[in-house]
Amino acid sequence: MHRVALILAQRQRKLLRWWLLWLGLSCAMTSAAADLVRTPPAPPTPAKRPRVCLALSGGGARGYAHIGVLKVLEQMRVPVDCIAATSMGAVVGGLYASGLSASELEARLSHTDLSDIVFDRNERAHLPQTLREDDIRYPVGISAGFGNGKLKLPSGLVQGNRLLALLQNWTAQLPADLDFDRLPIPFRTVATDLSNGERVVLDHGSLPLAIRASVAVPGLFAPVKVGKRTLVDGGLVSNLPIRMAHDMGADVIIAVNIAAPLDDPAALDSPAAVTQQMLTILTNQNVATEKALLTDRDILLEPQLGTLSFTDFSRAGEGVQGGAAAAQGAGARLAALSLPPDAWQTYLAGRKPRQRLADHLRIDAIEINSHGRIPASYVRESLGVREGDTYDVAALNRDLAQLATTGDFESVTQQMVIEDGRNVLKVDAQEKSWGPHFLLFGFGVSTTFNGQGGFSLQFGHRYPWITQSGLEWRNDIVLGSQQAKWHTELRQPVFGRQGFYIAPYAEYGRRRVDLFADTASNGSTVPLTAFNVDTAMAGIDLGVPIGRLGEFRAGVNYQQIRYSAAYNIVSPRTRLFPTAEVRQPVVRAQLTIDQLDDPLFPRKGYYLFMVNQLSLGSADNRYNDVSAKALWAASVGRHTLNLAAEGAATYGDHRSDNSFSGGLGFTLGGFQHLSAYAPDQFSGNYLLYGRVTYLNDLREFILPGLRTTVVGTSLEVGDVWLRRRNFGSGPYKSSASLFIGGNSVIGPLYFGFAAAPQGVWNLYLQLGRVF
Repeated sequence: MHRVALILAQRQRKLLRWWLLWLGLSCAMTSAAADLVRTPPAPPTPAKRPRVCLALSGGGARGYAHIGVLKVLEQMRVPVDCIAATSMGAVVGGLYASGLSASELEARLSHTDLSDIVFDRNERAHLPQTLREDDIRYPVGISAGFGNGKLKLPSGLVQGNRLLALLQNWTAQLPADLDFDRLPIPFRTVATDLSNGERVVLDHGSLPLAIRASVAVPGLFAPVKVGKRTLVDGGLVSNLPIRMAHDMGADVIIAVNIAAPLDDPAALDSPAAVTQQMLTILTNQNVATEKALLTDRDILLEPQLGTLSFTDFSRAGEGVQGGAAAAQGAGARLAALSLPPDAWQTYLAGRKPRQRLADHLRIDAIEINSHGRIPASYVRESLGVREGDTYDVAALNRDLAQLATTGDFESVTQQMVIEDGRNVLKVDAQEKSWGPHFLLFGFGVSTTFNGQGGFSLQFGHRYPWITQSGLEWRNDIVLGSQQAKWHTELRQPVFGRQGFYIAPYAEYGRRRVDLFADTASNGSTVPLTAFNVDTAMAGIDLGVPIGRLGEFRAGVNYQQIRYSAAYNIVSPRTRLFPTAEVRQPVVRAQLTIDQLDDPLFPRKGYYLFMVNQLSLGSADNRYNDVSAKALWAASVGRHTLNLAAEGAATYGDHRSDNSFSGGLGFTLGGFQHLSAYAPDQFSGNYLLYGRVTYLNDLREFILPGLRTTVVGTSLEVGDVWLRRRNFGSGPYKSSASLFIGGNSVIGPLYFGFAAAPQGVWNLYLQLGRVF
C-alpha cells in the first residue's frame, strides 16, 4: 500500500509540472496575441481651456460699446462661458446670453428707437384723447399727485414699461421662472436693495424683469419689485461686477468698463447735472474696488467714447465702433483665448437654451393682479387673450401697452409660468402710486416791451376711478391777467370699454377784453375801455370717441353771459358803453381731431377743433356762434412747415350789428395771432385768420434751459368784422415775424420781432403754450 501511494504521489507531481508549464505557455501566447491587436496609445489629453467670463458695466447709451466688443470676440472665435453684467451691460449681456448673436443685437437695435423705448415715449397719436387734451392745456411736464394728506411725486420720471415689453418680446421663448444657469450662456445681473442698500445678485426668475431691475437708475427709472424686494440700479453697488464673475467660476475675465468720466465742475450748470456727477462719483468708487480684483490673466477694456453721453441713444453706431476698437486694441491677448474653427463650431452648437417654453404654448389659466382701485375685470376686458389661446408675447404686450397709455397705471406687466403642470399667464397691473388725486400745471407769460403783457396760470385736477365703473372728476382752473375761470365736470364711462362717456359740467369765468379803435394805420395800443365778460353755465354732454383720431361731444347747457365796461364815459342821458346780458339754453356740439406729434413744436400731423352753439332762447335774447381752428405740420430733416387757419362767426342775433355785446366774442392780435399788434386789439362778430410758419432746428446750438432750439419766421393775415354784410371784405391786416425759441420744462419759449404795414412793429417774449 505504501508503494502504491508513493507511485500516485509521483504521478500527481508530474501532472502538476506539466499543467504549470502549459499555463505559462498559454499566458505567454495570450500576451503576444494581445500585443498584436493593441491600438496605438491615445495622444496626451489637452489641457482644459480656461473658463472665460464677461463683466459688463453700466453706462446708459455708452453700453452700445458692449455690442462692438462682442462682435470682435465672435470674429476672433473667443468663447464666452458666462456673463456678469450691470445696468445697460445687463441689457446687452442678458440678450446675448439668451441666444442672440452680436450681429442680431446690432441689427435689432438699428431698427429700434431705443431713446423712445428707454424713456417710455409713446407716439402721441396713439394716446387716448383725454391725455392729448391735457397735453395741450398743461405743457409743464411735472407729474404730481395728492393723497393721504400730502403732495406726492412718482418714484421715477420713467416707469420703464416699454423697455420691459421690448425685453420680453426679444426673449419670448424663455419662461418667467427660469434658472439663469440654463440659458445658452449662464448669466447674472446685480441690483441694489432700496431698503438697505445691499447688493442683490439676480440668478433666476424672469430675465426681462431682472434686467429691468438692474437698469432702474434712481430718480430716472421707477424701482422694480422682485419678490419681496424693491430694487434699483446695480451700478450703485457694483457697476463693473468682477467679483460676481469670479463667483461664477471664471478663470479669465474680460471686463468692459464704459462708465462716463467726471465732468468739469464749471460745466455743471443745473441740479440734474450735479446729481449725475454725484452718481458718477459713487459708481467710479465701486468700479475702482472691483478693478482691484483683476489678475494678470484678466483683460480690462475701457472704450474711448468721447462725448457719447448716458442718454445719447441716437448715436448707437459710435458706441459700437468704440467698443470694437477697444477689443481690437487688445487683440494679441484675446487671440490667446481663440478656439480653432472646429472647436468654435462645437462651442456654438452647444449654445442652446436648456429651459424654454414650448412652441405654440396654450394658456391654461390667466391670473390678474390689480393693485389699487381699478378692478381686475377692467384689465381682463382690455386683453385680447383668453384661456386656451396660444401664448403670443408680442400681441399680448401690444394689449398691455395700450392699457398702459390710458394714464391709469404705473406699470402693466405679464409673465408666463408653469405651476403644477399648467401654463399660467400672470398679469400685474399697478395703479399709479402718487394718487389718487392728480395735479396738472401750465404757465404762460408774454410781454411786448412797451407796457403790454400778461400772464396765465393753469391748474388741473383729476380724480379717476371714484367708483369701479370708472367715474372721474375733472377740474380746470385758469388764473391770469386777462382771464379767470373754473370748469368742473364728471365723466362717467358708458357702454363698457367703447370710450363713450356722459359728462355733466359747470363753469364760471370772467374774461377781460380791451376795446380798441381800429388802429391798423397808426399802431396805437391805447384801449378805449375794457369789457368784463362774465360767464356762468351748466350742462351735460355725451362724449363719443372717433377711434384714436379724437372725439365728438354734444349736449345741452344753460348759460348766462354779462358784458360790462370796466370804465365808462357817462353823460347825463346815456352811457357810451352800455351793459348787456344774455340768458339762454344752448345745444352745443364740439369736434376735436388731434394727430400732432408734439403739442408745442409739432413736426408732423394735424389738428382740428370746431364748436357750434345753437341757442334755444327767445328771439330777442339769443345768439348762435360757430368757430373752428386747424393746424397742419410737416417736416423734412431739420426743416418744418406749419399751416394754421381760424374762422368764427356769430349768427342769429339781431342785435349783433348794433351792440358791443355781440362784438366781443372773437379777437385778433398778439403773438401768433397777428403778432405785430397788441393782444386782442381787434374784436368783432366775424373772424378769419391764417398763418404760415417755417422752423429750422438748430441742432448744433442749444440755448441754456431749452431741450431744442429753433429759428423761425411766420407770415400772418386776418381780420375781424362787426357786421355780417362786411364779413370777408378787405383789405386784410397782415404781420410778419422772425423769432428764435425752443422747448423748455414749462412750455415753449419764443423771442422775436414782428412788423406790419404802415410802420407797425413789435418786440415780444412769449413763454408758455400758444396755438
